[in-house]
Amino acid sequence: MQADPVLIRTTHDGRRIEVIGARICLDGQPEADELVVIDEHPNRQAILKVVPLATHVAGRLPLTLAEASVAQAALRRATDRFDGSAQAARERLRQVVWRKSVTDGVE
Repeated sequence: MQADPVLIRTTHDGRRIEVIGARICLDGQPEADELVVIDEHPNRQAILKVVPLATHVAGRLPLTLAEASVAQAALRRATDRFDGSAQAARERLRQVVWRKSVTDGVE
C-alpha cells in the first residue's frame, strides 16, 4: 500500500514538487530519492545565487529548510514501512551494493 503524495511546494510555473512513495517528484516524475545538503553539493555557489535560501537539493530541485524537513519526514515515513518479502530484501540489498560500488568509484 502506497501512501498519498505529500506536497512540498508548487513551482512558479505551476508544477508540483511532492514526495510520492520513496521518491521526490516534479510533476509526478521522479527527481531524487534522497536530499543533499547544499554545503555538500558541487554546484552550491550557482544554486545559492539563484535560490539564496536553499539548504538542500533533491536532484535538480533546491529546497529551503522547511521544505527539506517536510520532504525528509515523508521519505522517512515511506522507508520506515518494512516489507519483509524476499523481493523487498533483494531490492534493499541491490541498492546497498550499488551505493557501495558508487562510493568506491564504480560508475
